[in-house]
This record gives sequence, C-alpha cells and structure tokens, in this order.
Amino acid sequence: MGSYTPKNILITGAAGFIASHVANRLIRSYPDYNIVVLDKLDYCSNLKNLLPSKSSPNFKFVKGDIGSADLVNYLLITESIDTIMHFAAQTHVDNSFGNSFEFTKNNIYGTHVLLEACKVTGQIRRFIHVSTDEVYGETDEDAVVGNHEASQLLPTNPYSATKAGAEMLVMAYGRSYGLPVITTRGNNVYGPNQFPEKLIPKFILLAMQGKPLPIHGDGSNVRSYLYCEDVAEAFELILHKGEVGHVYNIGTKKERRVIDVAKDICRLFSVDPETNIKFVENRPFNDQRYFLDDQKLKILGWSERTIWQEGLKKTIEWYTKNPNWWGDVSGALLPHPRMLMMPGGIERHPEGSEEEKSESFVPSNTRMLVPPSKSCSSPRKPPYKFLIYGKTGWIGGVLGKLCEKQGIPFEYGKGRLQDRSSLLADIQNVRPTHVFNAAGVTGRPNVDWCESHKAETIRTNVAGTLTLADVCREHGLLMMNFATGCIFEYDAKHPEGSGVGFTEEDKPNFFGSFYSKTKAMVEELLKEFDNVCTLRVRMPISSDLNNPRNFITKISRYNKVVNIPNSMTILDELLPISIEMAKRNLRGIWNFTNPGVVSHNEILEMYKQYIDPKFTWANFTIEEQAKVIVAARSNNEMDASKLKKEFPELLPIKESLIKYVFEPNKTNSAQ
Repeated sequence: MGSYTPKNILITGAAGFIASHVANRLIRSYPDYNIVVLDKLDYCSNLKNLLPSKSSPNFKFVKGDIGSADLVNYLLITESIDTIMHFAAQTHVDNSFGNSFEFTKNNIYGTHVLLEACKVTGQIRRFIHVSTDEVYGETDEDAVVGNHEASQLLPTNPYSATKAGAEMLVMAYGRSYGLPVITTRGNNVYGPNQFPEKLIPKFILLAMQGKPLPIHGDGSNVRSYLYCEDVAEAFELILHKGEVGHVYNIGTKKERRVIDVAKDICRLFSVDPETNIKFVENRPFNDQRYFLDDQKLKILGWSERTIWQEGLKKTIEWYTKNPNWWGDVSGALLPHPRMLMMPGGIERHPEGSEEEKSESFVPSNTRMLVPPSKSCSSPRKPPYKFLIYGKTGWIGGVLGKLCEKQGIPFEYGKGRLQDRSSLLADIQNVRPTHVFNAAGVTGRPNVDWCESHKAETIRTNVAGTLTLADVCREHGLLMMNFATGCIFEYDAKHPEGSGVGFTEEDKPNFFGSFYSKTKAMVEELLKEFDNVCTLRVRMPISSDLNNPRNFITKISRYNKVVNIPNSMTILDELLPISIEMAKRNLRGIWNFTNPGVVSHNEILEMYKQYIDPKFTWANFTIEEQAKVIVAARSNNEMDASKLKKEFPELLPIKESLIKYVFEPNKTNSAQ
C-alpha cells in the first residue's frame, strides 16, 4: 500500500474542536504542506483554537461558508487545492430536532457543494469526508461486536440522518465521477478547546464553579471517548495511508457510562459524587450506546495512546487555565440547554467542530432502513413550545392563532414583565423552548397617550422588556422581541424617495415621541443580550380591517391624512416568518418590514379600488398634522435586505398589500 503526499490542503470547519487539532498538527509537522482553513466561525468555532498556527507561513484562514459554490470553486483554483479534509457540519444532536432543515442545508447541501466543486475543477487527489458513529444507529446493550465499516446505516435522529445522506453523496461522487474519496466514522472526542455544550467540558466547567453535574435519566447511557490528539493522529495516518474508496472507523472499545464520567470528574475535583451529581429528566431520543469495531484502522497502524485518566486530567488542567475561552456559556451549562446560539440559514452554520463525530461514506451493499423504534417510557415531546407575552394585544393574539394553526404548543404568560418572580414562575410552569414578547405600551388610542403616562411607559417598554430578556438568558432561552422601526426619520443621508433605507446598524435619529425614546433606549440596551431577536415592526397592517390598531383602519377613519411614503409591516405575511425565525434561532436586530415603501394615498387608492369605490379622503401637511397631535410621528424607509436575504419569498410592500390584505377583503361592489 503506497503513501500519499498532499501539497495544498483545504480543511473545512477547522476553527472548531477536532478539526483545529488536526490543522494545528499538520501545520506544525509538515511545513511543506500549505494548509487553507475555511470556517464560518459559528458559535462553537473559535479562531483562538488556531492560535498555535497563527504565525506559520504555511497557514491561511478564510472566513466563509461551504455552501457558497463561488467561494469554494475560487479557493480550489487559486490555492491549487489537491486535498480536502471536510469537517464542517452541524453536530449538536439536540438542535437537530428543532432545526432539522438547517442540518440538511449544512450537512448535505454543504457537502454537495464541495463535491461538485471537486468534480468541476478536476484537481482533487484526496477527499476525506468526516462522518460520525451515529450513522450506524443505536447499538444493542448486549452486543459484544461493534459496528464495522460495512454495517448497515440506521440513523435515529435528524443529525445522523443528514450525515448518512452526506455519505451517500460522497459515495456516489466516488463511483460516478471517480472522485478519490475516503470516509471516517468516529466515536465521541474530548479534550482542550471543546465547546461546553458537550458532556465532558460542561461537567468540568460546572465542577469548577462548584455546581452539581446534571445527569440525564439514570446515567446508564454508554459512550466511547477518544482524546483529541489521538484522533488528530488518526486523521494524519488516514491522510497519508488511507485507501481511496474505503471507510475507517475511529473508535475505542473502552466504554464508559455517563454516570461514571461524572464520578471521575468529581474525584479529580476532590468532591463527593453523592452530593455533587443530580439526576434530571432524560432528554428525548437519547441513544443508549454506540459501539465501533476499530480493527481496520489498527491494521493501518493507528492505536489509542492516551488513557482515560491521563486525557481527562489534561483536559481539566486546560479548562482550569482557560475558564473564559468561550466567553459567557451559562446557557450551554443548563441541564437542558436551548441552543439559542445556532442561527438559521445555510450561511450561518457550518461548524467544524465539537465532538466531531468523525465521518464517513457507505459501501455499495449498504441499504438505508428504518430502525424499529425503541420503546420509551414517555411519549416524544414536541420540538417547540412557545411562551407568549401580550395575550390581549394585537400581535400577541394573532401569534396564538398562528400557533394553533401550525400545531405548535403555546401558552400565554401570566406574569407582568416588570415582575421578575412572576416571569420565573411562568418559565418554570410552561418550560418553553422560545419566548415571544409582544407586550408593550404603544398608547391608547395612539402614542400620544405615552406623553402623559411616562412612568407606565418606562415600566413596561424598558424595565419589563429588559427583565424578561434577562430571565430568558438565565434559562438559555431565545426571546423574540417585537420592537418598532419608529425610531428613525428621513434625513440627509436617507432622504424621502431616495430608496436609501435605514439599516439594522444605523443609530436611531427620531426622538419626537416619548414612546419612540423608550423603544430606542431599550433596543440599545438589548444589544448586551445575545439571546434576543429584535424585530422592528412599522405601521402594522393586517387583513382584519375592523381592528382599530390596523394602520389602514386608522387612516380610513381620519378626516385628513398626510401623504408620506413609509416602510410598513404586513402581519399576515411577516408574523409566520417570525415563528420561522424562532425555529431557526435567529438573533440580533432585524428590520421587520416588507421591502420598499408605500404612501398613505397609495394605500387609500387601493382601499377605494378593492373595498369602497365611493371612499374619499383629504390630505394635509405635516405642519397641519402637528396642530392636532401631541407627539410627532416617525416617517422613514427601512432597509429590509437582511430579512429578504433570509426569506427570499418575502413580497414587496405593495404586492403584499394586494395579496394578503385587499384581495381577501375585496367587496362585490369593488369588483
């Protein structure tokens, strides 16, 4: 069997856990190899993982997404890549139940993009695809022989199903186009640099803080653990000695129950396991055991070097010296974390890391089968449950109806936003996956009310919103916060009619009403919370033309209206999108409006055309309007390109008005 010598290697996801150890090892040991790292820098990736290689002349880092075909093709050609080691993937199993489409996009589509680029450029001499032991499915508890490389693939969760799907593509490109592919499937990996959503670093950080270690169920689940440097050595061997078209298990026959892992960590911290371990509700779909046959890789020349006690001690020493490597990870340390850090959309998520469930391809005699379901003591829980604040409000009420329509379990919050204890009780009782805040003071009947009720406005819009955000952060929950875009007004850089809208990064410039002041204030403060998705709503409109909050209803009842183009929010289209944003765990600030602007007169012309042919109205100037209102009104155009990029199907404002509002309400007399 010959030896392979690469020249220019592309490693995807190498700012993550396992791939960073592989990259650092190759960069250090083979100065003649040029290593290019491609990573999106998602939540469990960290450039600090590549610090050992930072000054090496044979290392280059590129921030980017494997789903971008143009970028991948460009890198392969300009860097003369002859070898790819493909680690980038979504790997956190719990996330895959609530965000499975994103796993398909990243793990399958991302892999497909790489394979197609390899086919098109025709220059790849090795494609090493990193898969996971989970593609084999759950191993019987009494099995004495592990899964070998030709075993059937029986994935039991969306994550492992997408990895199996990616393997099928790798195999197909190997057979159809002669791509020189090698696949690996690996056991769990532990060691320095691992993001603490995984068991061992989570337990270590909790023990460092003197907190109890949470065990799911009874702790009898069995896993096999390999130290990261041993795994990096395995990849080094497979790169040079692996045979094209083959699959290699990277595993160990040394298995450990989760409860025993916790006890070992307690002992190394000199604490009593009896008092420092707590048993919590088991997570759904928690496979009992994964067991690999590792003989093939041993024949190639690899063996596990690091014994468990030594590897665990090294890992604890590293986390003790680097307690803040990952920043604030309090959400990940909860017994049942909600991984709010995983945004949606293929551009956001390759992750090259984590227990990188090392990877693989499938031999021709493999058939995909549906495994018999293991009996569970309790029925499967739905993937989502929403806690909604603002039951009596317009948006909160519509959200509840949408949840009913989509079959999403939800409850309305009973607590008042400014009462922390009542919010904690709500979360304890409901146990939501996401929290929607549609509560707030906008004024009765309009924002003028806030001018004479400033204390009440502050209490809800500022103090209450911040309290809810903090409680959610404490519990690892994403808060979808309905905010306002009425914090801007046309100015010299964003003149009326220019088509230049205010972006998510622009600073508020409108303080004409006390309502807008409080909203701008709380938006700025919420930037300190990484668990909040702020949705800037403007002049909301819905198909319910009897609702007094509806912008169309309002202006159709006024004696006179101004005529100014504005960005607006069609709730019938955008509120379902807010639910999808929650499912994708999107965060940050979003202009939550339809693209483009529409003026008062244009809306009323549509109203006349579709609803009431006899309708008439009169205009007046902003100066004339100022005489009959207490607080000034915001007029602006919002740049909705960020939302449009995430949801390409989003309609421009005028098209959305016709489709969602006027067509459904069209009267016979207007036809």
